[in-house]
Amino acid sequence: MSDEVLVEESSGVAVITINRPAARNAVNGAVARGIAEALDTLDARPEISAYVLTGAGGTFCAGMDLKGFLSGDLPVVEGRGFGGLAEAPPKKPLVAAVEGYALAGGFELALSCDLVVASTEAKFGLPEPRRGLVAGAGGIMRLPRRIPYHVAMEIALTGDHYPASRLYELGLVNRITEPGQALEGALELARKISANAPLALAATKKVIIESQDWPLDEMFKRQGPIIHPVFGSKDAMEGAAAFAEKRAPQWKGE
Repeated sequence: MSDEVLVEESSGVAVITINRPAARNAVNGAVARGIAEALDTLDARPEISAYVLTGAGGTFCAGMDLKGFLSGDLPVVEGRGFGGLAEAPPKKPLVAAVEGYALAGGFELALSCDLVVASTEAKFGLPEPRRGLVAGAGGIMRLPRRIPYHVAMEIALTGDHYPASRLYELGLVNRITEPGQALEGALELARKISANAPLALAATKKVIIESQDWPLDEMFKRQGPIIHPVFGSKDAMEGAAAFAEKRAPQWKGE
């Protein structure tokens, strides 16, 4: 990885850190490419079951690097979109650990994650209209699917900052931590997830995401090709054997 994106691994969990604290972790081209490279590499490794995305220096991400934008350094990766993530989230579960600001593209990166852990001091917002821009990295599409319509409209149209406590009330934030503890809270969730079978996790995430638009009369038909291979996997046999033998399963991702 580049200096702008750091990756650490432990116990089946990879932590991906945006490392531009002096710029409040604003996303430039290097960050976007670094995140995309990390996800491409980690998605191919069966021993890694879950990810945490966070920012260095007490801030999650202040959005797109506007100075880079003016100079033509676009924070977009072909096939993955803004931040190397927004248009193509990873197959494996991704948890956001939010301290400080998650604004504009930073909020959109958090919305690209499957779970969100935030400190009591974290603030979220889509201030793009204040800069003559639009939250085009998924913010105005994902937000009204996660929280009530009128609240999503307020957040998107005012450009105001909203505390983590408010988004927790709305169900957008999974857990609230004390300041400085968001990463540990996110790691706790990610470790619980990574204790489960990798193929089952990937299939579960895929069905949850894709089934939102499935017609009711086709839901089980469409689910079948995704989940049936899991039932025939070596991990499924291992899970049953481990239960019968009263031991922890040893997953292979096969």
